[in-house]
Amino acid sequence: MSAKIPEFIITRAFDAPIDLVWRAWTIPELMAKWWGPKGFTVGKYTMDLRPGGTYHYSIVGTDGKAMWGKFVYREVTALEKLVFVNCFSDEQGGVTRHPFHATWPLETLTTITLVNTENKTQVTIHWVPLNATETELKTFADGMSSMQQGWTGTLDQLELFLTEQRNKQ
Repeated sequence: MSAKIPEFIITRAFDAPIDLVWRAWTIPELMAKWWGPKGFTVGKYTMDLRPGGTYHYSIVGTDGKAMWGKFVYREVTALEKLVFVNCFSDEQGGVTRHPFHATWPLETLTTITLVNTENKTQVTIHWVPLNATETELKTFADGMSSMQQGWTGTLDQLELFLTEQRNKQ
């Protein structure tokens, strides 16, 4: 009997137009201004935004050490949805294990949906392990509170970025 696939879902409404939120997720120079956990900055990056394309990036901590990640896009529906396989990677773009959790799933499937509601943009992130072992499923399920904290921090940074962009207009 196989384990149930755990799901992580987080939703946030932003006081920003949907086109600005979409650009924040899909223009690499904009994404570099907010993406990643608090205390990290985006270092190098390349983005090929199309099904089969990738976003390959490094995030750099205060210690100057870089961690690499990669998205492989499955679906890109303008102003509505991004679906991609997310993984840690090396500088060359190869799939690697999580640097701090040896049993974290090698790949996760991420679905980002955007919905315009009452002059706000609601962003929902749906995250599930992909092709994971029972041990990896358990690690993902056990990590819900840290995922909540991590994604909340990332969305806080997105909110700050969107506020700064709106104030420039």
